[in-house]
Amino acid sequence: MQESAQILLKSISLFFLVWAAIRLMGKRNMSQMTPFNFVSYIVIGIVTSLISLNLINLIYGFIALLVWVAFSIALDYLSIKSKVMHELINGKEAVLIKHGKIMEENLMSVRMTGEDLLAQLRSKNAFNMADVEFAVMETNGTINPYLKSDKKPITPHDLGIKVAPQAEPQTVVLDGNMLEEPLASLGLNPQWLSTEFDKMGVSLENVFLGQVDSSGDLYVDLFDDGVELPQPKVKEMLYATLEKSQADLATFALQTEDTNAKAMYSKNSQRLEDLLNKLRPYLLH
Repeated sequence: MQESAQILLKSISLFFLVWAAIRLMGKRNMSQMTPFNFVSYIVIGIVTSLISLNLINLIYGFIALLVWVAFSIALDYLSIKSKVMHELINGKEAVLIKHGKIMEENLMSVRMTGEDLLAQLRSKNAFNMADVEFAVMETNGTINPYLKSDKKPITPHDLGIKVAPQAEPQTVVLDGNMLEEPLASLGLNPQWLSTEFDKMGVSLENVFLGQVDSSGDLYVDLFDDGVELPQPKVKEMLYATLEKSQADLATFALQTEDTNAKAMYSKNSQRLEDLLNKLRPYLLH
């Protein structure tokens, strides 16, 4: 019984100790971890388990943990400060495709087969080898392809279209609960949200997820997937109203015989047209 209690207390202490050590070593995504970092975490986990189960001496175990944690932090610091140390510790990137040609020697040096390369390219939506201009393997093993210029997706910039800047959407309802802090960050309040729900004919309790984007549009997902909700069209309706007003003013200018009225209608029609050109990226794209 005493041994069980000792193992329990030691495991709890080691849990918080390792948690603090991992935080000191930095936040890393598993897919972005270098081989050295991966080995470091594995060794720390193994040593911690051995200490918890009294399979190694406590002092020796803590020395081993201290060495692995301290050296990992020190090497990360050196790799940040020096490019030479970074390449020495983490290795260098390997160019696998250049000018549309597979670099077989580099492929062999990273121990990859042609099928491995194709599988990695497919994971990045590059299914056709003929579409790839350049591909590099990063030090963490990730392969990043660069498509040929005529195969890249078309962007609004390519078409010369101006689009409004987009900010991160805020989740204002989650699992039927209103989140007031994100609402306040958008300059909105619970009354606004209740009004929007009334327009849709839904109640807060039936909403699984609610998000507001940077334009103020509210997206709602209900618990009942069988219910179809109308998509927000506030911006489109506003643009259509302004466009109709501009067209009406242009029509009035053509129909009237009064010179002053014609000039007034033409002037205001042009002003509305200029306003529509400025608002188009924000209301339609």
